[in-house]
Amino acid sequence: MSHQQLLADILRSVLQIDKEFDDNTPLLGAIAEFDSMAVIGVITELEDQLGIHIDDDEISADVFENFGQLRKFVEQKAA
Repeated sequence: MSHQQLLADILRSVLQIDKEFDDNTPLLGAIAEFDSMAVIGVITELEDQLGIHIDDDEISADVFENFGQLRKFVEQKAA
């Protein structure tokens, strides 16, 4: 499964929404369900499913600005 598909599946699951995502889809501040608890849920799922570790200082609003930014972050962490 591609990182893009995995990330979209995680977002749909954590946010409990049925939405399609592309690189330009805004996230933080644009989706009501995407609050601080959802950010933690997404990070936890990414760590569990990809076997990666995300440090607190790596998390910023820029990473969660849109789907493309988050996808790029995930791909860099998984590389």
